[in-house]
Amino acid sequence: MNQEEQLCPNDLVLLHLGRRLLADGYRFTTPTPLTHQRVNQRDEGQMADSLRDVFGWSRPFAPGLLSADEQRQLQDAQVIDSYEGQLKSRVRWSSLDDLLFVHSAFPTEAADAVFFGPDTYRFAQLIHAHLQQNFAPIQRAVDIGCGAGVGAIVIGLARREAQVLALDINPAALRLTAINAALAEVANVEVRASDLLQGVDGEFDLIVANPPYMADTAERAYRHGGGTLGAGLSLRIVEQALNRLAPGGSLLLYTGVAMVDGRDPFLDTVLPRLDEQRFGWTYRELDPDVFGEELLNPGYQRVDRIAVVALTVTRIG
Repeated sequence: MNQEEQLCPNDLVLLHLGRRLLADGYRFTTPTPLTHQRVNQRDEGQMADSLRDVFGWSRPFAPGLLSADEQRQLQDAQVIDSYEGQLKSRVRWSSLDDLLFVHSAFPTEAADAVFFGPDTYRFAQLIHAHLQQNFAPIQRAVDIGCGAGVGAIVIGLARREAQVLALDINPAALRLTAINAALAEVANVEVRASDLLQGVDGEFDLIVANPPYMADTAERAYRHGGGTLGAGLSLRIVEQALNRLAPGGSLLLYTGVAMVDGRDPFLDTVLPRLDEQRFGWTYRELDPDVFGEELLNPGYQRVDRIAVVALTVTRIG
């Protein structure tokens, strides 16, 4: 059974919509939530008059913008809702290179929202760079907390011989990853429910993760990292992944760190776990200052900035 045959009727509607958007040349680069909000607050940004407005900017639209048949299918699939006398899509479609990914509409307020944004682009670039610089065979790879499936799909396309697992605890993420994998026609990606690596056995040649790293009072799955200032999930991933790397295998962790009084508390906590006899590693800031508006929220009073970092750990021997 191929990936398309495994999709339920509602998901097939989304797959066919994705194919239609690709054929029509649709493209949309998803910005940060704050940028998205500011653009949509402009007078000319209140109502949609194009598919890019509907499925990119998440703007309400009038009946008739889509064909009657397409609108009916999307409403039957519960992808389009009524909204103040108009209609509104529950999903967005974002471009990454020549690929298209479906994810949650803006604003991503639901507890099970599936996020895609600037972090996603940087995460994909980190994986691309690693694969271009490392030519060791990859038999098994895993994307922990796959979200929309970007990490797994990027690896699956670049290493067609690999078995790639896309893991998430969020059923909505698993559903959209399956659709995105079918749209990308990447047959070597398998979607599974798992809390980090607890649901799978064995070692991996490549482990990637782009976990949430905020301290979110609403504890939304795509934002809330838990622990101190959102670092809890990233630390759990490091702890589990280090023991599951095959000889020569690598962990690529893309995450954010709340810097406090000029210190990096995440690196301070991780360093004792990186035994020099077992692992080689690199650590660098990819962006020194992201989501500055978060510093106004409770818990961030002593935080200087939130930096995006990349931790790469390779098992020696």
